[in-house]
Amino acid sequence: MEQEKKKLVAIVNPYSGTSSKRRVPAIIENTIDHDRFDVEIIVVGPDDRVTELARRAADRGAYGVIAVGGDGTINGAATALKDTGVALGVVPCGSGNGLARHLGLPLSIKRSLEVINRDVVEEYDYCKVNDDTFVCTCGMGFDAAVAYNFAAKSTRGALTYVRTALQVYVNFKPSHYVLEFDGQRIEEDAFVIACANAAQYGNNAFIAPRASMQDGLLDITVLHPFRRIESPLLGLALFTRSIDRNTHATTYRTRRVVITRENEGPMHLDGEPMTMPARLDVSCHPGGMRIFSPTNRK
Repeated sequence: MEQEKKKLVAIVNPYSGTSSKRRVPAIIENTIDHDRFDVEIIVVGPDDRVTELARRAADRGAYGVIAVGGDGTINGAATALKDTGVALGVVPCGSGNGLARHLGLPLSIKRSLEVINRDVVEEYDYCKVNDDTFVCTCGMGFDAAVAYNFAAKSTRGALTYVRTALQVYVNFKPSHYVLEFDGQRIEEDAFVIACANAAQYGNNAFIAPRASMQDGLLDITVLHPFRRIESPLLGLALFTRSIDRNTHATTYRTRRVVITRENEGPMHLDGEPMTMPARLDVSCHPGGMRIFSPTNRK
C-alpha cells in the first residue's frame, strides 16, 4: 500500500532580502522530494500576512510550513505554528538570517530545502514579549533604534545596516531600566538590552554567544554605557563571539524577566521594529516550536 504523502505549504516572501525570488517556486518544485511530500507554494502578496497564511495551513492539516524569507518572515510563520506540532521549515533569504545561522542551516535555497527532505524535526524553545512572539532575539535601546531606521531604508543588506547603525549612534543616549527576575531587582542604565533565545542577531553578530534554543532559558545581554573611543572594540567583540566577556556587558540567564523602562517606545522582535509598552514581560517557552533541522543541535 502506498504511503500517504505529507503536506507541506511553502510561503515565499518576495519582498525580503536583497535578491529576486522569481525563481524560488521552481527551485522548490524541483528540489522537494515528491515521493515523500506534497507541496503547495504561496507567494506573499502586498496585502498578505505571513502569520495568517501559516495559520490557515496549520488549520488545513499541514505537516510543515516552509518560510522562505528573512527572520521577519520566519517570525510570522513561527507565531502561527508555535504549540501546534506543525513543523517550521526555514529557507533563509533575508538580510541577516539569524535563525538559520544559529541552527547551522545552509544559506543556499536548494540546500536548505534538502534539509527539509531529510525530515529531521526537533523541538526548540520560542519566546514572547507580552503577547508577541519571537524566535531569535528581541531588544530595546540602540539596536531597536537601528531596526526602526533600517526598516525605512530603500535598500537592504549588511552594508546598509552598518551605515544605519553609524547614523543612529551619533545622537543615541542610553536609557534607564529595571529588570526583575528570579527574586532579583536590578536597575541599569543601558545602551542595549537584548533578550536572546538564539545567539545572534544575524550576519554573525553574536549578542548572546552562549545562548541555546533548547535550554528553556533566555540569555539577557545588558550593554552598559561606554566611551565613544571604545565602540570599535565592542563591535569587534560582537563579531568574534566575545561580547559576553567584555567589561561593558553583563549577561543574565532566566526563564522569565519583567523589564520596565521610563516610557513606551521602540523595540525589535527578530529584527522587526515595533512600538511596545513601558512594561515588558519576556518569557521563554521550552520545546514549543518544531523545526526541520540539520543533525547538529544548538
